Amino acid sequence: MAVKMAVETAVEMTPGAIPHTFGTYQPPPPSTLPLIIEEFFIVVYEDPLVKKELPKKFADYLDGKEPAKVYLRAADCGPRLWTVEVLFDGQGRMYLDKGWEKFAIAHGVDFGWFVHFKYEGDDVLTVKVFDGTMCRRYYYSDDEDTDDESDDDVKPCIHPL
Repeated sequence: MAVKMAVETAVEMTPGAIPHTFGTYQPPPPSTLPLIIEEFFIVVYEDPLVKKELPKKFADYLDGKEPAKVYLRAADCGPRLWTVEVLFDGQGRMYLDKGWEKFAIAHGVDFGWFVHFKYEGDDVLTVKVFDGTMCRRYYYSDDEDTDDESDDDVKPCIHPL
């Protein structure tokens, strides 16, 4: 009996929880949950080196704090951050612009590929690339220089296969 009361009390103290009987859980209504958009993907249908539109829902999530730049980090290619300028068109659309081409070349992004993004906060997006076989491409880097603005050379991440 004491255990049942302790569980019911703990559930009742959870913000947004709906009172219920022991042994069942009812999440709060969707309208009370915060909108968190932290992962999304794009499919490369056109030239992989031109600016890329990000999902409108992600642009809406950033409403009011639109960054001038984002920093892309390949999920498994060391600590290097690729600086990419961001464009907002005033109609709710967001694009990766200057800097995307260097990232795409270094990672071999091609037609029909999926590019998965995870928003880490502080304008950083971790990126995973999936090729035309729908398999993830893994990269590594032997480059110690993590400042991509120090020169204009594209230092590729290496795909081991």
